[in-house]
Amino acid sequence: MSLEQEISKRRTFGIISHPDAGKTTLTEKLLLFGGAIQEAGAVKSNKIKKGATSDFMEIERQRGISVATSVLAFTYKDHKINILDTPGHKDFAEDTFRTLTAVDSVIVVIDVAKGVEEQTEKLVEVCRMRNIPMIVFINKLDREGKDAFDLLDEVEQKLGLRVTPLSFPIGMGYDFKGIYNIWEKNINLFSGDSRKNIEETIAFDDVSSPELEELISSQSAQRLREDLELVYEVYPSFDRQAYLNGTQQPVFFGSALNNFGVRELLDCFVEIAPSPLPKASDVRIVQPNEKGFTGFVFKIHANMDPNHRDRLAFVKIVSGTFERNKPYLHTRLGKKLKFSSPNAFFAEKKEVVDISYAGDIVGLHDTGNFKIGDTLTEGEVLHFKGIPSFSPEHFRYINNADPLKSKQLEKGIDQLMDEGVAQLFTLDFNGRKVIGTVGALQYEVIQYRLEHEYGAKCSYENFPIFKACWVEEPENPKDPDYLDFLRVKQKYLARDKQGQLVFLADSAFSIEMVKQKYPQLKLHFTSEFDK
Repeated sequence: MSLEQEISKRRTFGIISHPDAGKTTLTEKLLLFGGAIQEAGAVKSNKIKKGATSDFMEIERQRGISVATSVLAFTYKDHKINILDTPGHKDFAEDTFRTLTAVDSVIVVIDVAKGVEEQTEKLVEVCRMRNIPMIVFINKLDREGKDAFDLLDEVEQKLGLRVTPLSFPIGMGYDFKGIYNIWEKNINLFSGDSRKNIEETIAFDDVSSPELEELISSQSAQRLREDLELVYEVYPSFDRQAYLNGTQQPVFFGSALNNFGVRELLDCFVEIAPSPLPKASDVRIVQPNEKGFTGFVFKIHANMDPNHRDRLAFVKIVSGTFERNKPYLHTRLGKKLKFSSPNAFFAEKKEVVDISYAGDIVGLHDTGNFKIGDTLTEGEVLHFKGIPSFSPEHFRYINNADPLKSKQLEKGIDQLMDEGVAQLFTLDFNGRKVIGTVGALQYEVIQYRLEHEYGAKCSYENFPIFKACWVEEPENPKDPDYLDFLRVKQKYLARDKQGQLVFLADSAFSIEMVKQKYPQLKLHFTSEFDK
């Protein structure tokens, strides 16, 4: 098969939502339809110690939430699907933001009862910023929830999307009869049996036909006709180009727990979703069908197998093919590296692959060469952009709780920070280390992982900081204004892991005062900025 054909078969997408909207359950059911697993794990039930396939870290199983992005691959209808299941919890949002740099499209999951929630708004904003094509899946229709039209309005208003329903529910909760599939012109009848893989699907072109009454009762038939009439009048018809440009979002309704509406979503997804897209680097735009390999690291995970101290760098292939045992240029270090066992993923199960194509995600065993955002190529010197660190919202001093284990603590912090779990700042004036995170729960994860994976113990001390601002250092380091800023704010200046200067502001007022007093000075809320 030619390179072009292989690439056109790939679909790499992320699933995003607020916690508990059913994202991990949807991932499981997509795997079920793809034949990748035989039985979905009960994600929330503690009685069944099976656990969700995509939640493989011990701490995730204990808490019943996803704290790290996992990568899952399977084949469906001759398409190679790569799913990146992201954490929904806001405390792990940075992992999700970075994962969105590695996907070509996104499925947004919304709970029918709760509607659009805060975390969904933040994540969708990142997707809109990057014009990522989005499909919306409204989940849990077997429960009582908001009216379908109210939900569509909420999605449009709160998320700023332009939606077009490609399926529509017949009733909801106790009255839930099924779904009319606008995309395929058929009706799916709901039996409420979650063990049933494929529900009854009846081709149905003409909803005005009296046969509809026989299927779903005359009251439901009348309601469906009225609803569909309104859908056709109010919402634009589906335009694939608008979807690909990120200006129109198709909506599907269903119940992931009951496998309902999932196959319809998947069938439409493989047909309309984009194959791997071009990506901008600092030199040029790289096309996926170029012969030469390029790729970038969007995630690093230490100790995927606690018995072996292994670190895996997750690489999204942007162009060409990645081959085992072939030397590739690590552009930041300027040296060639070979990989004897690149992995394809199925949550924590890994298989060694000989060749991978643009759009695929490969895991490379790493001895400490990689940082998030690193680029690999066949020789061309370029760097992919758009993988920034975001300004943390919580800050704490980290202290060593066991002086005999200071080496282990140092190594643990170093590796976990390379993973992007949190950010490390070293204060200029006393060398103390401060950890900044997007959410407070991250501190627990760091403490847990330091103890269980590195045998080191740490304690924290509060450090009342409002925000981290990266300082764009002036061309003339002897600029009097800049020197004055360094002198006045010396207690609040630190360096991040890359050695960039960071101003740790104690309040919004401080930031405003600095901007007024030193108008020449440029402050940024992400670590990546164009100079």
